[in-house]
Amino acid sequence: MSAVLWIAGAFAEGEARLGLWVAALAIEYVGPSLGFWTPGLGHSATADWDVEGGHMAERCALFIIIALGESVLVTGATFAKLPGSPATVAAFMTAFVGSAAMWWVYFNIGAERGSRRISQSSDPGRLARLAYTYMHLPLVAGIIVAAVGDELVLAHPAGHTDFKTASSVLGGPALYLIGNLLFKRATSDRPALSHILGLILLAGLVPLASLLQPLSLAVAANLVLVIVAVWETRSLGAGDTEPAASKLPTGDHS
Repeated sequence: MSAVLWIAGAFAEGEARLGLWVAALAIEYVGPSLGFWTPGLGHSATADWDVEGGHMAERCALFIIIALGESVLVTGATFAKLPGSPATVAAFMTAFVGSAAMWWVYFNIGAERGSRRISQSSDPGRLARLAYTYMHLPLVAGIIVAAVGDELVLAHPAGHTDFKTASSVLGGPALYLIGNLLFKRATSDRPALSHILGLILLAGLVPLASLLQPLSLAVAANLVLVIVAVWETRSLGAGDTEPAASKLPTGDHS
């Protein structure tokens, strides 16, 4: 059903295309939650789904890498078009640190632990639907919103911070931390306290947003991501002693 709408949208234009593709996307995301219900056939159970956990985790991790890479490319392209100044250079470096911190938060511990958990799960279909289908949505949304904030800060690093800039600079990291918090809660036995602290710190920056310049607000928001990454690494890294090669999916040890 969704394929028909995707193809029809390709031949449509404007609002009609958007409507068809939104409907197709809705079917894609509602389908798993309903067990891919089909008239006359009913729905399936997650235990019936043929899901190879390690491969699923690897594909989703690569998608996060692509999203982060695209955000860096977009920020770099914007920076290349601007006249060189200490403020724009500082804004670009701040944006890059933010992207690196996002990579750190997801890949340092969470991605490997999630891969092991889904590979060992007795019902990998259920975990794939929960952690890798739905909980990766706020992750990618956070990367996109943060990239928008980076562009706005690059364009106007000084001066008054308007609502659009503040909401994207703070909202992107917040969405990303929420996605990671939900993802890691689904793939571990305890919540990520570092992520909860990060969300509290970001919330504390909200009343200060109008008082800070865009660059200062971006530095503060990305510093929160670095704090979260460092805390999680120090608190959980010591207990994650599995050899690095054994963390890779079968066939990827090269």
